[in-house]
Amino acid sequence: MSVTAQQIITSIPQRFRSEKATGITANVQLDISGDETLYYTVLIANSLCELKEGAHGVPDCVVKTKSSTYVDLETGKANPQMALMLGKVKISNLAVMMQFAKCFKKFDVAIHGQFNTATTNFTIAESLTKTGPLGGLKVIDFTRLLPGPLATMFLADMGADVIKVEDPDSPDYVRDFEPRINGMSMFYLSLNRNKRSLAVNYLNAEGKKIIYDLIKNADVLIEQFRPGVMKEIGFGYEELKQINPKLIYVSVTGYGQNSHMAHAAGHDLNYIAIAGALGITGNENGEPTIPGFQLADIAGGSYMAMNAVLAALYQREKTGKGEWVDVSMTDAVMPFNTLQYAYYQGTKQVPAPSQFELSGALANYNVYVCADGKYVALGSLEPKFWNTFCKKVNRLDWADRFLLQGEELTKLKQEVEQLFITRTRQEWLTFFKDEDICFTTINSLSDLETDAHVAERKMLLENEHPTVGKYKTINQPLRFLANNFENNYGAPDLGVHSTAILTELNYSPDTVRNLLQNGIVKSV
Repeated sequence: MSVTAQQIITSIPQRFRSEKATGITANVQLDISGDETLYYTVLIANSLCELKEGAHGVPDCVVKTKSSTYVDLETGKANPQMALMLGKVKISNLAVMMQFAKCFKKFDVAIHGQFNTATTNFTIAESLTKTGPLGGLKVIDFTRLLPGPLATMFLADMGADVIKVEDPDSPDYVRDFEPRINGMSMFYLSLNRNKRSLAVNYLNAEGKKIIYDLIKNADVLIEQFRPGVMKEIGFGYEELKQINPKLIYVSVTGYGQNSHMAHAAGHDLNYIAIAGALGITGNENGEPTIPGFQLADIAGGSYMAMNAVLAALYQREKTGKGEWVDVSMTDAVMPFNTLQYAYYQGTKQVPAPSQFELSGALANYNVYVCADGKYVALGSLEPKFWNTFCKKVNRLDWADRFLLQGEELTKLKQEVEQLFITRTRQEWLTFFKDEDICFTTINSLSDLETDAHVAERKMLLENEHPTVGKYKTINQPLRFLANNFENNYGAPDLGVHSTAILTELNYSPDTVRNLLQNGIVKSV
């Protein structure tokens, strides 16, 4: 069914969420051009919403876009961030718009167009049959974007029943990230396999009750909001501990729960910067270089959240009590500086980027470009490996020179660079095939699909989604002798398991139907 901008705009009062609008006053005016020419004013005051045709009052924010773009944005076919960056939508005050947008449910033609409350039927999704060392563990997942979702996906890979909780009208932002295939974000698919999806308005009293009922028999809750947010909405550790004293509650934040920066906004770049990891990562000019991956999010957030869960589970086995674990991604990045900080302690000198022995200072522990423009990694750190390398390339005069410093060391690196540029990467791999010298290819992402080691370790999983088809994701890295983790499921559509989860909580069919009809719960 085609939807018009007029239909979407006139549904605004119906989609208003008063519980999200407490303390918000805003005058937002919509200037729509193109196939439909519309101008409306939306007023929010004292948790009330009013829609007026035309311009009324002084706007706090004006939104200008074409009707086709507006429809695509409201129906989820377009990414808001990309539309803004490409100039397809112009917003006069982004801060006001972000606050305003949170006050409304997403447009759903089934609910805001032709929803028939008298004949609402629902289906119950099939249960997931999974194996693994964490079988029987129930995890409530309140995380979004990258750090928490990757952690909970790995827990799900190992057999845990992970229930991804999302507000149906403000779900995980990563669902909107490009690239998308047939409307489905590949980022979302890569972070949420093997989970179940519960879409519930948990700010509503009925929605809160569903969460409280889930907590009664849950083992773990993982959340990724700023400190205090979960408490504000009724799901703080002290509140949930009263419902389930055995609950393990893990909070993943940028700066921890009690730093003076605890409530500050941040991203991976900020966390590695404060932790010192960015300061020691750079080029020969001493300029910091941003890593090509999210170090703090994954190593500091995902992996440490998993450690927190498993350590707290072991503690609970001994004490019978739950625990609240504070995971700061900034703190968790600092151990990456262990050797460098030890060097500083011993010398009182700060090694410049690329001047630490294991960060590019040495000729025998470095990366080199080959004749075809591809790269290799030479890690012949110990003398036995370096001597073998020197013999193989018939440069015995290099054997002792790597211990030198300054200009002599720089000259050696240049000579090794000149050597590697004489052959292609594959020719060098063949040349050193039988030599034990710590020499490897530097894979690009496309190389991973043909790399023998990656294939032998089964580090790429093939999944399938109804609208995307078959796609690959990166596997969890742990191998257990008695578990092969054969049962894998693609990332769930929003709310696909909602009715099944409610049924497990012994909600009657009539109650489930009412929750669906009233928009408290979403199911597909």
